[in-house]
Amino acid sequence: MSLESVRAFLRAHAPDIDIIETAESSSTVALAAEAHGVEPAQIAKTICLRVGEQMMLVVAGGTARLDNRKFKDTFGAKGRMLDADEVVALTSHPVGGVCPFGLPAPLPVYCDISLKRFDEVLPAAGSTNSAVRISTGRLAALTGASWVDVCQ
Repeated sequence: MSLESVRAFLRAHAPDIDIIETAESSSTVALAAEAHGVEPAQIAKTICLRVGEQMMLVVAGGTARLDNRKFKDTFGAKGRMLDADEVVALTSHPVGGVCPFGLPAPLPVYCDISLKRFDEVLPAAGSTNSAVRISTGRLAALTGASWVDVCQ
Protein backbone atom coordinates (compact mmCIF):
# COMPACT_ATOMS: atom_id res chain seq x y z
CA MET A 1 0.00 0.00 0.00
CA SER A 2 1.31 3.42 -0.95
CA LEU A 3 0.67 5.12 2.39
CA GLU A 4 2.59 2.29 4.04
CA SER A 5 5.60 2.82 1.76
CA VAL A 6 5.66 6.49 2.81
CA ARG A 7 5.37 5.47 6.50
CA ALA A 8 8.33 3.11 6.06
CA PHE A 9 10.38 5.78 4.27
CA LEU A 10 9.73 8.34 7.00
CA ARG A 11 10.43 5.81 9.79
CA ALA A 12 13.82 5.12 8.19
CA HIS A 13 14.80 8.66 7.14
CA ALA A 14 12.76 11.16 9.17
CA PRO A 15 11.12 9.51 12.19
CA ASP A 16 10.25 12.92 13.64
CA ILE A 17 7.87 13.70 10.74
CA ASP A 18 4.28 12.60 11.29
CA ILE A 19 1.81 11.76 8.56
CA ILE A 20 -1.39 13.77 8.88
CA GLU A 21 -4.47 11.83 7.79
CA THR A 22 -7.75 13.66 7.23
CA ALA A 23 -11.25 12.22 7.25
CA GLU A 24 -12.03 14.02 4.01
CA SER A 25 -10.17 13.88 0.72
CA SER A 26 -7.19 16.16 0.20
CA SER A 27 -6.63 14.93 -3.35
CA THR A 28 -6.65 18.35 -5.00
CA VAL A 29 -4.72 21.48 -4.12
CA ALA A 30 -7.93 23.25 -3.06
CA LEU A 31 -9.11 20.36 -0.88
CA ALA A 32 -5.67 19.93 0.69
CA ALA A 33 -5.36 23.64 1.47
CA GLU A 34 -8.79 23.62 3.09
CA ALA A 35 -8.11 20.44 5.06
CA HIS A 36 -4.81 21.76 6.42
CA GLY A 37 -5.71 25.43 6.85
CA VAL A 38 -3.06 26.82 4.52
CA GLU A 39 -3.10 28.78 1.30
CA PRO A 40 -3.17 26.68 -1.89
CA ALA A 41 0.34 27.77 -2.91
CA GLN A 42 1.72 26.11 0.25
CA ILE A 43 0.56 22.67 -0.90
CA ALA A 44 3.52 20.93 -2.54
CA LYS A 45 2.13 19.11 -5.56
CA THR A 46 4.17 16.37 -7.19
CA ILE A 47 4.00 16.17 -10.97
CA CYS A 48 5.12 13.00 -12.77
CA LEU A 49 6.74 13.68 -16.13
CA ARG A 50 8.53 11.94 -18.96
CA VAL A 51 11.28 13.66 -20.93
CA GLY A 52 12.24 11.33 -23.74
CA GLU A 53 12.77 8.01 -21.93
CA GLN A 54 13.58 9.67 -18.58
CA MET A 55 10.90 9.74 -15.88
CA MET A 56 11.05 12.40 -13.18
CA LEU A 57 9.11 14.10 -10.42
CA VAL A 58 8.76 17.86 -10.13
CA VAL A 59 7.49 19.17 -6.79
CA ALA A 60 6.01 22.66 -7.09
CA GLY A 61 3.83 25.09 -5.21
CA GLY A 62 0.14 24.25 -5.40
CA THR A 63 -0.77 27.21 -7.60
CA ALA A 64 2.33 27.07 -9.82
CA ARG A 65 1.98 25.93 -13.41
CA LEU A 66 4.71 24.37 -15.51
CA ASP A 67 6.20 26.81 -17.98
CA ASN A 68 6.96 24.90 -21.19
CA ARG A 69 9.77 27.26 -22.25
CA LYS A 70 11.52 27.17 -18.85
CA PHE A 71 11.09 23.40 -18.68
CA LYS A 72 12.56 22.87 -22.14
CA ASP A 73 15.44 25.25 -21.40
CA THR A 74 16.20 23.34 -18.19
CA PHE A 75 15.76 19.75 -19.40
CA GLY A 76 16.40 20.06 -23.13
CA ALA A 77 12.98 18.82 -24.21
CA LYS A 78 9.30 19.23 -23.48
CA GLY A 79 7.94 17.23 -20.57
CA ARG A 80 4.91 14.98 -20.96
CA MET A 81 2.69 14.38 -17.97
CA LEU A 82 2.01 10.73 -17.24
CA ASP A 83 -1.54 9.39 -17.15
CA ALA A 84 -3.04 8.01 -13.93
CA ASP A 85 -2.08 4.37 -14.61
CA GLU A 86 1.50 5.34 -15.46
CA VAL A 87 1.71 7.44 -12.27
CA VAL A 88 0.64 4.50 -10.09
CA ALA A 89 3.01 2.13 -11.89
CA LEU A 90 5.94 4.54 -11.45
CA THR A 91 5.34 5.81 -7.91
CA SER A 92 2.90 3.33 -6.31
CA HIS A 93 0.91 6.40 -5.25
CA PRO A 94 -2.56 7.25 -6.58
CA VAL A 95 -3.16 10.57 -8.33
CA GLY A 96 -4.04 12.99 -5.55
CA GLY A 97 -1.61 11.27 -3.18
CA VAL A 98 1.59 11.39 -5.21
CA CYS A 99 4.70 12.44 -3.33
CA PRO A 100 8.47 11.96 -3.64
CA PHE A 101 8.62 9.63 -0.60
CA GLY A 102 8.40 5.85 -0.46
CA LEU A 103 8.94 5.24 -4.15
CA PRO A 104 9.44 1.66 -5.37
CA ALA A 105 12.57 2.71 -7.31
CA PRO A 106 14.72 5.85 -7.26
CA LEU A 107 13.61 8.69 -9.53
CA PRO A 108 15.13 12.09 -10.19
CA VAL A 109 13.28 14.64 -8.06
CA TYR A 110 13.29 18.37 -8.74
CA CYS A 111 11.86 21.04 -6.46
CA ASP A 112 10.65 24.17 -8.21
CA ILE A 113 11.64 27.48 -6.65
CA SER A 114 7.91 28.27 -6.24
CA LEU A 115 8.23 26.34 -2.94
CA LYS A 116 10.99 28.55 -1.57
CA ARG A 117 8.68 31.39 -0.52
CA PHE A 118 7.44 29.14 2.32
CA ASP A 119 9.34 27.90 5.35
CA GLU A 120 7.06 24.87 5.45
CA VAL A 121 5.03 23.09 2.75
CA LEU A 122 2.58 20.18 2.71
CA PRO A 123 3.15 17.43 0.15
CA ALA A 124 0.83 14.44 -0.01
CA ALA A 125 1.93 11.26 1.75
CA GLY A 126 0.92 8.42 -0.56
CA SER A 127 -2.87 8.52 -0.27
CA THR A 128 -5.65 10.93 -1.21
CA ASN A 129 -6.21 11.97 2.41
CA SER A 130 -2.69 12.24 3.83
CA ALA A 131 0.09 14.81 3.95
CA VAL A 132 3.16 15.85 5.89
CA ARG A 133 4.34 19.25 7.10
CA ILE A 134 7.98 19.71 6.15
CA SER A 135 10.44 22.53 5.62
CA THR A 136 11.31 23.20 2.00
CA GLY A 137 14.99 22.56 2.63
CA ARG A 138 14.32 19.25 4.32
CA LEU A 139 11.95 18.18 1.55
CA ALA A 140 14.74 18.69 -0.98
CA ALA A 141 17.35 17.04 1.23
CA LEU A 142 15.25 13.95 2.05
CA THR A 143 14.42 13.33 -1.59
CA GLY A 144 17.82 14.23 -3.05
CA ALA A 145 16.08 16.90 -5.10
CA SER A 146 17.74 19.56 -7.19
CA TRP A 147 16.23 23.05 -7.25
CA VAL A 148 14.94 24.25 -10.63
CA ASP A 149 12.94 27.16 -12.01
CA VAL A 150 10.41 25.51 -14.36
CA CYS A 151 7.08 27.09 -13.33
CA GLN A 152 5.30 30.33 -14.14
